[in-house]
Amino acid sequence: MKIRTLGIAASLAVLLAACGQDAPPPAAPASAPAPVAAAPAPAPAPAQPQNAVGESVYKKTCALCHAAGVAGAPKLRDKADWGPRLAQGNDTLYKHAIEGFTGEKGMMPPRGGGASLSDDEVKAAVDYMAASAQ
Repeated sequence: MKIRTLGIAASLAVLLAACGQDAPPPAAPASAPAPVAAAPAPAPAPAQPQNAVGESVYKKTCALCHAAGVAGAPKLRDKADWGPRLAQGNDTLYKHAIEGFTGEKGMMPPRGGGASLSDDEVKAAVDYMAASAQ
């Protein structure tokens, strides 16, 4: 009787020791077909290149006037405001933005009031605003 009890206790100990351990996955039957690998998902379409510098300069400096049309500033995305200006060409837009300009509709301070902006940053902001109106 003592050996029988000891055998039952040992069996229980083995069962309890196995609790919480991952069991090996069941083997696939020999007649089952091999799993088919799923086709890889297509790569997402590349995003439109963005003018991150121009957008940043616009948000930090230019939006003060160009968001609301202060002092005759052409508003972002306003084709009617930007049309006549775009017709003058990029070189004229850059010159007016960098050097400043006073015209019939209002004025543009040099560098949009951002004296520390480089020429390239001003040009990037002009490109960003012009692209929004096309």
